Parts: sequence; C-alpha cells; structure tokens
Amino acid sequence: MFSRYVAIGDSLTEGLGDTPWPGDVPRGWADRLAQHLSVEAGQPVHYANLAVRGQKAAQVRASQLPAALAAGPDLVTVTAGMNDLMRPKVDLDAVRGELDHMAERLVGDGIVTVMVPLPDMTGLLPIGARIKGRVDAFNGMLTDVARDRGALLAPLPPRSVFGLPEAWSDDRLHLSPLGHQRFALGIMHTLGLPTPSVWDEPLVPGPTPGSARRMVGELRWWAGFAGPWIGRRLTGRSSGDGRTGKRLELEPWTGATD
Repeated sequence: MFSRYVAIGDSLTEGLGDTPWPGDVPRGWADRLAQHLSVEAGQPVHYANLAVRGQKAAQVRASQLPAALAAGPDLVTVTAGMNDLMRPKVDLDAVRGELDHMAERLVGDGIVTVMVPLPDMTGLLPIGARIKGRVDAFNGMLTDVARDRGALLAPLPPRSVFGLPEAWSDDRLHLSPLGHQRFALGIMHTLGLPTPSVWDEPLVPGPTPGSARRMVGELRWWAGFAGPWIGRRLTGRSSGDGRTGKRLELEPWTGATD
C-alpha cells in the first residue's frame, strides 16, 4: 500500500484543463489519484505535486527530480516530453537521456516509478499530422526506458477514449475533467489497484458539428490558444516562467474529488 506519493512533470500532471480548486488552483489526475490512493489505504496518503506547466524534460529532471528524491516517497509518477515535442526542433535522443536518468535514479532508490506515455491528441489538432510521428516515437522510446530501468509503464491511453474531443479541454492540449478522471483510473490500473469504474471504457462521441460551427471553432482555437502559444515561442517565453509546483511538500491529502 502506498503512503507517500510525489508527482513530477508538466501541465498534464499539474492538472490544467480540469475543474480547478478554489483560488483557480489546478486539480488534475494526480490529485484524483491521491484521492483514490487515500480511499484504498483507508487514510489520507501524503502527497506532493511538483509539476510545472511548460517545462521540458531537462527542466523536470533538473528542478523536480532532486526534490522528489529528497522527499522519500514510495510512489512517483513522471510525465515529461510533450513540451519538447511541440518545439520546432527536438532531439529525441536527448529527451530519452533525461527520462532514462529520472527512471534510473527513482527506481534505484527503491521507489515504485510510473512512466506515463503521451495521449495521442494529434487527430484533434490542425497541426496534429506534423507531430504524430514524434508522439509515436516518444511513446516507443518511453516503453524501452521503462523496461530497461524496471519502472512501470502506464498503458497507452486508448483512442476510443483519448482520441475523442470529450476527453480534452477547449485548447485540445490538456485533458478535460472527464479525461483527468479516466487518466487517474488508468494509473490505479497500472498499480494493480481496484478502480471504482472502468478506465478505458469507450466514450460515446458527441454530435458532429456542422461545417460552419467547425470553422468558427477552428478560428477560436487559433486565436485563443495557438496564437498565444506561438507568441511565447517567438519571444522565448514559457507558460511556466516564474512558477513553482502547486504542492511542494508531502502533506496528508484531505481534498475530495468528484
């Protein structure tokens, strides 16, 4: 049974896209996982979330891994790499080296380590075809790292769930509340723990919007999400600049999730 859980990574682990806590604090699948673990243990687990949106794999390794190791957890989840893949150029060998280093250090300390593959949202993005090959290559690489280092590999999120718009927020880059719920259950499944519902049950697709509505949606996406993201890239800024993790200390989890 797990009692000390630390989550490290990027915006996926920070919880963007989920219904926030009061004060606009991101919720997310890692918070939901802490809740499931607490229910399973019959008492609150100690939980920290060091994840910072926008961070690349090297930043996660440099700024979050030492703190995670120092906390003495018995469980760590790792999400890193998507922000590398979204750059115009990416060195996948370098990304692999960062992930391999994190897995080696964590597993070497006797910590149950879950490496999390990237959901394939590329079919929902206008630029998806340009990065799909990178996502597939990354997930294959992560499989090798987990196998070689003795880490657990979360199952690849099924397209029958995470390939549908209902699993994603309006920006199409972060999970929706439903997506975060399913993701947390997927990690419970990875850990061999019981889940209150099936994590990979296919979603029922919503109605297909007409061409005019789709066009309006695409224009809003470019203006509201893609445009600001491109602006940050051109000016060398990141959404994570000046930010720290939302829960820096291992503390008993007393929140509740729906």
